[in-house]
Amino acid sequence: MLDLSQYIPGPMATLFLADMGAEILKIEPPQGDEMRQLGPRDSSGRPIYYRALNAGKKVLRMNLKESNDHSAFLELVRDTDIMVEGFRPGVLERLGIDWPVLHEINPRLILCSISGYGANSTQRHRAGHDANYLAEMGVAHRNGGTVPQSYDPPLADSAGSLFAAMLLLGAVYGRNQTGVGCVLDLALADAVMPLQMMQVADFGATGTVQGRGSYYLNGGAAYYNTYATGEGRHVVLGAVEPKFWANFCTEAGRPDLIERHSDAMPQNGLIAEVTEIFATMIVEEVERRFTSLDCCVSVVSDLGQSLKSKQVAERQLVRVNTEGELQSLLPVWVDGVPPALRSPLRESHSTCVFGTPTTTDPDMGIDHSNSLNSKSFKMRNT
Repeated sequence: MLDLSQYIPGPMATLFLADMGAEILKIEPPQGDEMRQLGPRDSSGRPIYYRALNAGKKVLRMNLKESNDHSAFLELVRDTDIMVEGFRPGVLERLGIDWPVLHEINPRLILCSISGYGANSTQRHRAGHDANYLAEMGVAHRNGGTVPQSYDPPLADSAGSLFAAMLLLGAVYGRNQTGVGCVLDLALADAVMPLQMMQVADFGATGTVQGRGSYYLNGGAAYYNTYATGEGRHVVLGAVEPKFWANFCTEAGRPDLIERHSDAMPQNGLIAEVTEIFATMIVEEVERRFTSLDCCVSVVSDLGQSLKSKQVAERQLVRVNTEGELQSLLPVWVDGVPPALRSPLRESHSTCVFGTPTTTDPDMGIDHSNSLNSKSFKMRNT
């Protein structure tokens, strides 16, 4: 795969595919992916977010506006299964590497273009980020009440990454049947809407906009809400099913609340009753009384606490690689084997592209012994 994308959506998608065996060559402009400049740095001054998103990849900087690099890039395309890019629509054409050019060189190539609003949108040239897409697609309003919210991790970017990885696997399967590649046009703003399929269906049937507190998923239900404990920490109650709610009410000593599970929303009165229940307890009592009971009660943990949990340890979701970097891995065991660690990214920064590197990158540890060329870089046959 050739990955020309930057920031989060494209790199995260290719990272997941690398976890599944794809070989990724990340092509960056001479100044590098702008994600290098965002977020914290480790003790060696290296960009943490950038390295997390691009572990296991090989990185090569090229100036596609320069004729030698442009020609070398097209040679790479000949042996590539998939190309992912995250430019605004029209940039590939200006660089002379748009679909007609790529398809002529390699008819089996699959191109995945990830942009904010999509190639045929009237907003295709408009800048946007995750918070913009959530604001425009109804998510921020429904979840924020009087103060619409953005999210960390970013929902649109993350959903776009997952959709891209899924669609590319489907496209590879289709290409293997027909022998011909295709173009996937994925808009991050669009990626938000399928996540709201239940809410969209509800609006279609009732014509009603579900604002904050209007139904159980966004604060309207007592049985699915967040509550403060006596010492000021928080717990989540997720007793959606009546049987779980009954278990909670019984253990809390309030069987009189069981029949109020179906109170009209927002269940403000019932929420106040449950608020009083948890306010009399500290976290230790909540854990002792409820967490082993089928009633869906969880103590709210910060990330550091979560990383020390039994779930993360038993499932080996987060581990340290050979360079001491803590990695959040692909969340799946295959044939009883946990997810594999990712190798660190490897970068060749060369002024002559396919020769011996003559410059270095102060931000990254560069392995000059692994300079890339179009003949040595080929995707494994999967």
